[in-house]
This record gives sequence, structure tokens and C-alpha cells, in this order.
Amino acid sequence: MGSDGTLGLRAIKEKAGVVLVQEPTTAKFDSMPRSAIDAGLADIVAPAGELPGKILAYLRRTPLIARAEVVLEDKTQSAIEKVIVLLRAHTGNDFTLYKRNTLCRRIERRMGIHQITKMAGYVRYLQENSQELDLLFKELLIGVTNFFRDPAVWEELLTKILPELLASRAPDHALRAWVPGCSTGEEAYSLAMVFREAVEALKPKASFALQIFATDLDRDAIDKARQGMFPANIAADVSPARLKRFFTKEDSGYRVQREIREMVIFAPQNIIMDPPFTKLDVLSCRNLLIYLTAEVQKKLMPLFHYSLTPGGLLLLGSAETVGSGSDLFAPLSAKARIFKRTESVQQPVPVEFPASFNNGHPAGPEAAPPAKPSASLQSLADQLILRSYAPPSVLANDKGDIFYISGRTGKYLEPAAGKANWNLFAMAREGLRYELSAAFPKALKQKDGVVLHALKVGTNGGTQCVDVSVQRLDEPGPLHGLVMVVFTDVAAPMAVHALAAPADSARLNASELELQQVRAEARATHEEMQTSQEEIRSANEELQSTNEELQSTNEELTTSKEEMQSLNEELQTVNAELQAKVQELSCSSNDMKNLLDSTDIATLFLDRHLNVRRYTQQAAKIIKLIPGDVGRPITDLVSDLDDPTLAADVREVLRTLVPTEKPVTAPDGRWFTVRIMPYRTMDDRIDGVVITFADITVAKTLEAKLREKHAALEQRVAKQTKRKS
Repeated sequence: MGSDGTLGLRAIKEKAGVVLVQEPTTAKFDSMPRSAIDAGLADIVAPAGELPGKILAYLRRTPLIARAEVVLEDKTQSAIEKVIVLLRAHTGNDFTLYKRNTLCRRIERRMGIHQITKMAGYVRYLQENSQELDLLFKELLIGVTNFFRDPAVWEELLTKILPELLASRAPDHALRAWVPGCSTGEEAYSLAMVFREAVEALKPKASFALQIFATDLDRDAIDKARQGMFPANIAADVSPARLKRFFTKEDSGYRVQREIREMVIFAPQNIIMDPPFTKLDVLSCRNLLIYLTAEVQKKLMPLFHYSLTPGGLLLLGSAETVGSGSDLFAPLSAKARIFKRTESVQQPVPVEFPASFNNGHPAGPEAAPPAKPSASLQSLADQLILRSYAPPSVLANDKGDIFYISGRTGKYLEPAAGKANWNLFAMAREGLRYELSAAFPKALKQKDGVVLHALKVGTNGGTQCVDVSVQRLDEPGPLHGLVMVVFTDVAAPMAVHALAAPADSARLNASELELQQVRAEARATHEEMQTSQEEIRSANEELQSTNEELQSTNEELTTSKEEMQSLNEELQTVNAELQAKVQELSCSSNDMKNLLDSTDIATLFLDRHLNVRRYTQQAAKIIKLIPGDVGRPITDLVSDLDDPTLAADVREVLRTLVPTEKPVTAPDGRWFTVRIMPYRTMDDRIDGVVITFADITVAKTLEAKLREKHAALEQRVAKQTKRKS
């Protein structure tokens, strides 16, 4: 008849179930339904007689998707997009990257509760009821959690993982942790408790500290987590030893002790849109990634890797993996989903920081292009000499793609038919193509280069003998790794026996030349095949290296800015936490002031040195107090009371911790009951005394009158007795 059923309701809500609760006013014992409603788990509240009809109506609803693999209809898809737009406009959060099937199931559940059969009708309902948008937003966040979820994970973290992490850190090191998607704080508090137990178990002892940043989209959940107050049924998840060690029992449940509460800073944050926390030792993101698309998960893994320090821990849920980030994290416990940041390789993809930046050009007039310097006589002469006397040449990369052409190369190269292709092998004329294909890989491997002599090149219906030099450039600078191909025209070799040779000999020579050319082409084809195989094998590595180089450049440009933004985010988080504490303190101060004023009892608070700490307005009428007297000793102040032993009584109470009470008179005839009690803090520490002055003048006056009447009565009785005698 209490809050026990709330645990079962949380499990049902986590599996997208529906919760129907009896109207508390119709229940004979209303503690259980009220507990479910107060926990925010009730979807339908109605009298018990109406609940069967509500269940049947919910079961007769038409599902949006029958199976995960079924594609949504265009109308349904459009309606879901409208729902996402409405949520973004109302809450400021975009659910586009939320898993579509989960989104549909949650919308379908809300439609079933309201007995709406069509998506278009539910969209209209959302447009007309902003409260439903808030409920749907809460529904999508799935804020269901509990202390020490998956106990085996926390046990391994306590006994093995955390001790190893602490052993790798310097003594007195302040560790940092981040718990995104913390909901109402159970996960963050569990981490704080386990860390405290791990530190206490260290031998020799060490004074490690842990600062936990716990964030979530739901501001209401964050406010609840800050209070650190939980129902009594957490005893099902928290052991009795931990309840006694880390919680304080109160009438409404258990409150987290200050030691654990001060380790955690709560703040609202969107993990997809807001900057991350950095320099972390532990990152616990459990059961959050399962609700996000694979695209987002792929982007978050490099972000988590960047946020963690070398050797930092990543904790994931039982159904989550690092996916494409297997090169970034090494499993410490595959079953518990605990991973360690690795440093063996760089990130395969760039870190995409959530913070948005203005990529546009700065406002203002564009800088005028610099004036083109006039060409000098020397440069003009050099260009003329190169054009007239230098051999034609081509500058290409290791794939044969032409970067630069010097001189007239039309006799050796011609554009290939079809789509424009500036590749050396595609543009080579007949007689050069196969020889160049065979010589190019050799030139890339050897330092001296390759020279081809007396190649016959077909040019405009005739032939031209050419020497071709292929040389790899190893000089450091922009030309490093490129290949220079130089074409030099030479005279055709003299055929000494050409006239005397018979026709058969000429055909034989032509066949031999053709055979040699075929063999050369076969060798070139074989080498090309080997080269292609090597290129295919190394293609992924080259792409990864390119990405790493781009990522390194990007990190060098943005790391400082991102770290500053992360620090700013942390400062904002701490500021929000301080503002919340100041507001709580202000409310507590107002409550205490009104309570003391309503009692109409003069109250004076002193510290251990008998200095004034606080007083009520009634006390200022008895002891001459002004606001500037705060901090002054009570012995320096003037009092209307005839009590010279007040200071001595206060010291005696501080020594014995035994309250005292006595009546004291004032020169004007007033009487007060002075009660002195020790001032005991929440952590059971004596920090001064509390003195109350209760005005008993009326009672003393009545007492005096009664004594006078009693004395007069005794005299009358004595006189009467004397007369009789």
C-alpha cells in the first residue's frame, strides 16, 4: 500500500508500456496510486470501473509500424516530420537524429492513450495543446533509471577497473567524470559512491577527488536530481550498507549525504548540439546511444575519444558498442561494456564538435588583390630560352595525372577521345603508351630514373624517334614525389644492311620487333596488375591517412577555441549550480525568518566564541542590537536583563552540551524565561548556542497577585482563629 509498485511501473515505462492508475479519491487506500502519480509514471488516471474500457481502447489502436523493417507511408512520414518541427519550436530540441522506430512507438503510445487513430489528427491535437507537447517531450526522453543498474558492471568497476585507473594517476589527483543523459541523477550518484568506496579501499591511503558533471535534456529531471531526495523503495537497488553510509533517512525517503552531493554538478545539456566536457578520466554514457541513429553514434565516438584523457574510461550500456570507434577504444571488459581510450592510432574520422561556428567571411570590404609585379628582363629571357631550347617535358604525379606541361608536347601526347582526361598514359601517342607504362613504376622505385632510347612515335602519318627520360623528384618542397617526363627528338638509326636484306629477313625483323613489343606489353600489364593489387590493398590506408592529416590540421586550428568553449561551458554549469544553491539558500532563509517572526519569541544565535551570528527583531528589544553588531561578542552589548551570569551560562552549555533554563527579570518589571541550547548542525557538529527569551511578565504578574491574595487570606484566617480562641 506504499511506493513498492513504482519500481514495476518504471520497468513497464522503460519498455514503452502504458500505465493505468486508479483515481485516488475512489480508492479505499490511496497511498499506492498517489505514489505512482507523484512519480510521473501515470498515463491514464480514472476510476477502477472505467479502466477495463481504457485498456480495450488502447489495445484496439492501429500501430504506425508493424515491424521495424517496414517503410512508413508518405503521409505518415510527413506527419512525423511535422511532429518533430512542433517539438523543436516548443522545446528547442531537435529529434531528427532520434531513431525513427523509437520515435514512432512513442508517438503511437500517446495516440493510443488519447484514442486518436490517425497521425494527422494527433498533429492537430499537438498544435492545439501545448501541454501534450511537453508530455511527448518527456515521453521521448525515456527518463527511466535506477541506482546501480546492472550490478555486475558496478562490482567490476569497484574491484578492478577503478583501482587500476587510480594507480595510473598521481596521488592527490583530481579526477573528472561526465555522465550525459543522467535523468534524475541515480547514475551519477552511483558513480560517486563507487568511486568513494574504491578510494577508501586503496592501500596505502590516497586523497583522490572526483568531480562529476551530470547533464540531461530534461530540466525538470535535473532539478529533481539536484535535490538528492529519493523514495524509500530505492532500498531494492541500494544495499543496506550503502544506505547507511551514503544516505540520510527522512520521513519522505532517503536523501543523499552532502559528501556525495557535493561531488556532482548537474546542468541541462544537449549532447548533440552543445560543446562537450574535456580532460575527463571517466565518461559514463549508458543506455543513451541506443536511442540515436547510427550516424550520430559514429560522430560521438571520436568526440568521446577527444574528451577523455589518455587511459580514460568509457562506460556504455549493455546493448551498446563503440562500433566504428574500435580503433579509438580498447575493451577492458567486453561483457560489462567498459572501454579504455587508446593512443596507438589517430582517429579515423575528424572530430565534429557540436558547437556551431560562423563559417562566413568577416564583414567589411574585401581586400583588394595585390598588384601583379611587372616581369623583369631576366624572367622574360628565361621563359624565351625554355620555350625555344629546352626539351618538352611533363610534370605528373605517381598515378600519371599531369600537373604541368613545358614546351610543345603535341608530337608525343594527344587528348584522348571521350571525357577530358589529363592522364599521361591515356594521352601518350602510339609507340609511347606501353613503354611509358612499363617505365613509370620502375622510375618510382629507383633513384636514378629510367631512360628509353629511340622509341618510334607515330606523328601525323609518319614516325619520329624519341628518347624519353622518366625521373622521380626527391627534392624537399612542393615538387617532392612528382615525376618529370622529358621528351628528346633523336635521329633514326642507320640501317646498314637494309638494301641487301631479302624480303624474308625484313619480315623476320618486323616479327621480332613485334614479339619484343608484345613481351614488353605483357611485362607492363603484369606489373600494372601487381601495382593495382597493391593499390587496392592500400586504398583504405591511404584514405585513412588522408583523413588523419585533415583531422590533424583541423584540430590544430580549432583545439584552442574548443577548449576555451568547453571551459566556458563548465563555468556556466558551475554558475548554474551556484545559482540553484543560492536560490535554495534564499528560500530556506525566508522560511526560517518567517518561522521565527511568527513564534514572537526573541531568539539570539551565538557562535562558539560568543559572537552574535543572527537575531530576531524581538531580541533587539531586550538586548541593544543593531545590524552592525553581527560578529561582536555578547559581553560587549548592553542588555535590559538583570542577568550578569549570561556569558558564563553560555560557556557552561558549550562545555556540557546540556540545555539550561531560568527566569530573569528586567529593571522595568518585565520577566523572561531564558533558555540556552547548543546549536547543532546537520552533520552533528556543535557550532554555537541558541538563546530564546520568552516573555512571562503576565504569568509573573498573576503569580504575584495570587501570592498577595493568598497572604491576605492567610491573615484573615489567622485573625478569625485568634478571635475564636
